[in-house]
Amino acid sequence: MMSTHDLFFMNGRLEGAAVKRKTTYLKDLSGVFKDENLRVKMSQELVIYDVDFYQPVEPGTQGGLFFGVTRIQPGQVGEEYFMTRGHFHAIVDRGEFYWGINGTGMLILMDRNRKVRSEEMKPGSLHYIPADTAHRVANTGNDVLSFGACWPADAGYDYEEIKIHGFAARLMNKNGVPQLINQE
Repeated sequence: MMSTHDLFFMNGRLEGAAVKRKTTYLKDLSGVFKDENLRVKMSQELVIYDVDFYQPVEPGTQGGLFFGVTRIQPGQVGEEYFMTRGHFHAIVDRGEFYWGINGTGMLILMDRNRKVRSEEMKPGSLHYIPADTAHRVANTGNDVLSFGACWPADAGYDYEEIKIHGFAARLMNKNGVPQLINQE
């Protein structure tokens, strides 16, 4: 196991030999945005978000924690802000923490009854994501939105539920104001 002294958080990024990086491009987000016709007309190589993450234990390890930093670029597909794909946890009784580092955005939360709410993310804001709650983040500002996350190593990811049913509301830019718009 790597010593935490070999892990650095600098300038909104995680650095270190054991840090993994994942980049998500517009081409990877088919079916995520409301206006799919517009999405496919945009540059598919556009970076929407990237994640630096550190896994000091194997995925699935009970009692272990993972740590990551996500950076979402500013921009929109139509009226909809650039955002993460969103997911539930595969083990439904696992929660998570997010905290704002830079930029502004919204954490969008949806319970299993499809009730959706949002919380403003900004530098220093702290957000508890309850168990059995889908979550995604949208960048509502003009700068890169970065936020940290800490979650259980055994939580896993359930992207399929969101891929099939989506979120019950979408965060749209209405005259310069982010608004959750019900989709059901």
